[in-house]
Amino acid sequence: MKRIMILITDAGGGHRASATALRDAFVLRYGERFQIDIVDLWQKHTPTPLNRLPRAYRFMVNDVPHLYEFLFKSFERPQVNDAVMNAVYRWVKKPVSQAIRAYAPDLVISVHALMQDVPLRVLKRMGLRIPFVTVVTDLATIHPTWLNPGVTLCFVPNAEAYRQALEAGLRPEQVRQYGLPVRPAFAEQLRPKPELRRELGLHPDLPAVLVVGGGEGTGPVGKIAQALSARLADAAPDGRPAGQMVVICGRNRALYRKLSERSWPIPVVVNGFVENMPEWMAASDCIVTKAGPGTIAEALISGLPMVLSGYIAGQEAGNAAYVLKHGVGTYSENPAEIAEIVARWFGPEREELARMSARAREMGRPQSTFHIVEEIAALLGVEKPGAG
Repeated sequence: MKRIMILITDAGGGHRASATALRDAFVLRYGERFQIDIVDLWQKHTPTPLNRLPRAYRFMVNDVPHLYEFLFKSFERPQVNDAVMNAVYRWVKKPVSQAIRAYAPDLVISVHALMQDVPLRVLKRMGLRIPFVTVVTDLATIHPTWLNPGVTLCFVPNAEAYRQALEAGLRPEQVRQYGLPVRPAFAEQLRPKPELRRELGLHPDLPAVLVVGGGEGTGPVGKIAQALSARLADAAPDGRPAGQMVVICGRNRALYRKLSERSWPIPVVVNGFVENMPEWMAASDCIVTKAGPGTIAEALISGLPMVLSGYIAGQEAGNAAYVLKHGVGTYSENPAEIAEIVARWFGPEREELARMSARAREMGRPQSTFHIVEEIAALLGVEKPGAG
């Protein structure tokens, strides 16, 4: 059994979701031929205050976004990034070495921008010549810290990131372009939309808008849901609602309780954290979400036009531009305007909604995670079942 160590930091839910997607794809494709350890290196294996980075990240992006944007852009300057990483390396090389020795990996995967420089230096210091792979989990704003020429392979999501990787000094043979790692379930063939809707408790014939706030249920999800329900209730001339709504509250229990107890003028299903997001997306006709890269990638696979309702300054700024550039959605932070957009999509602009859906499906990459793990397995001499 080969051992793989996936390095994450639980700053937001996206990195752990990507790591979990990779782990699940390894299991589905190779069974028990790999042992996968998902390791939060900063939180579990570095001293204070570095082990509080996830908490600091959440505080900055939610409460002082301009400070986070300033730091994000400051670290794009090599002189700033190099100085900080040099100091961090000297500080954490011993505990990180101990962690690597304890997990004894045959290969290391990074799914976080801050997990290239220091781990690569530590491996070199330890004299370990094992493959090191970066799987970029951002979509359009690729921070330079992702792109380290010392890696064995670097997986990027699109052509723009591929070009950026070459400009950063990686060789073409080091770079692979397959898309973002998404949950393997998105590669499965799902049942027809009316059948899924009946199973999920939705009206089989009404168009459905999916409102999500990420794994933590953050952002103005409640205000957006309220505006959507009011507008869709008034949109249809025959007195029937123009659509229905699904709200995914994630782990935000207070939001779930609040929305579950509300009376709605249209059919509404309110959920907390769900494990079957591919089915909810397949049952819907469009999605309202912040510009998280993983959700965008999943929405593309599902053919869901998007209304992006916000983004993390710096880190996700390019994602909104990416969606607009490719004609698969729009952007608004105003709940009333979001509701008006969806009402038009479900009414006079339904043909444009269908065109956007088709464009999204063309861009989606449902097999991306399996392509990534197959290349990684090959580095360890393990072929996929049936190969050869």
